[in-house]
Amino acid sequence: MRALATVVFSILAIAFIGSCCTTEVVEYPTQIWVPVYKNLDAIRNGVKAGTARTLKNPGKIYFYGKYILVNERNEGIHVIDNSNPRMPRNLSFIEIPGNGDMAVRDNILFANSYIDLVALDISNPSSPTIVKRIEGIFPMLTDGLWGGAETKEGMLVEYVLKDTVYKYYFEDCGNGPLNHDNIYRREFEGGDISMDNSKSNPSQTGKGGSMARFTIYDKYLYSVDMTSLQLFDISTPRDPKVWSKVNIGWEIETIFPFKDKLFIGSTTGMFIYDVSDAAHPKQLGQFSHARGCDPVVANDKYAYVTLRTGTRCVGNLNQLDVLDISDLTNPKLIKTYPMQEPAGLGLDNNILFLCDGPAGLKVYDVENPAEIKLLDWQSDIKTFDVIPLGSSLLMVGEDGLFQYDYADPKNLILLSKIPIVK
Repeated sequence: MRALATVVFSILAIAFIGSCCTTEVVEYPTQIWVPVYKNLDAIRNGVKAGTARTLKNPGKIYFYGKYILVNERNEGIHVIDNSNPRMPRNLSFIEIPGNGDMAVRDNILFANSYIDLVALDISNPSSPTIVKRIEGIFPMLTDGLWGGAETKEGMLVEYVLKDTVYKYYFEDCGNGPLNHDNIYRREFEGGDISMDNSKSNPSQTGKGGSMARFTIYDKYLYSVDMTSLQLFDISTPRDPKVWSKVNIGWEIETIFPFKDKLFIGSTTGMFIYDVSDAAHPKQLGQFSHARGCDPVVANDKYAYVTLRTGTRCVGNLNQLDVLDISDLTNPKLIKTYPMQEPAGLGLDNNILFLCDGPAGLKVYDVENPAEIKLLDWQSDIKTFDVIPLGSSLLMVGEDGLFQYDYADPKNLILLSKIPIVK
């Protein structure tokens, strides 16, 4: 009996001691990234013609005939009649969910809609019609770290920041100072957000900017995703056919055509491909650089590469690299020029147009690549990409779509501006 009493007393004592423990809850407000989903059928039924819209978040640009096509990021394409560059007219808007890239041949617009390729007849740009869709061909076509993946919940289109509170639970049983290193449980409030809703011929194809992932050469549409070069046979533009895929590397970003060569930019270097046999691209050379976002333009002798930091460009370099490509198999660095936050660029003979982000649009004489000279500087605009057209320049950025006359590259003349409307 005495032993039993001892056991009972011990149990009661432990229970009494346990009942003296208290729990402290410490809350830490923070933010988390949560996924946004859209119904895939709704996305595929969402491509349609619409009335003209104002520019709100413009991305890439493309010039075709008398039209300027401006990507509204992830929403579609503005069609602008540029018959008079001094008075461009916002004609229509083509709704294309998840759109980021485009190219045109013989009035057929090729555009991505998240993971799909969509071909649209834009003979009448106010009333485009879908002529073909190739589903699921771009599983990794994205200009950011988020979105573009098909999941059981639907299409993962992006991640958004959401306010939340982390709760940390600590136990205090009266045996010393509360140790906040001893967390026995953690949880957070909030959860997912879901939503259910021939050779290049100017008369046949258009011209894209240096930030493009689509380009056309001969009878093929080329596109780059994060790892690969994807080819489509567009000998019959209304009936594009999947042709082949070439593995390139990792974190591929841009593609730029010059004659029968493709210059492909990645976060870690530039690749050069020979497409004289358009159906069978062949790698010629490669130039490696420090990590950074990397569009590129080129001519017969030189390539111009910009490196910048940013949300998905982890490096710490903001610069222009000038490369000697007289030997395409062995590109060599000539000189590096520091910049603010350079993005797209365009080349017309010895004139280089460079979008330096918040530092504006810079115009250089690059006749001597080892000593380039600043000719003009439009410093009061935020710039993204440019397309030189021989005498006029298209430039898009956070402030809108601009057109300049550069007959005198030392003195750009503003022809027109379509502003951003927030």
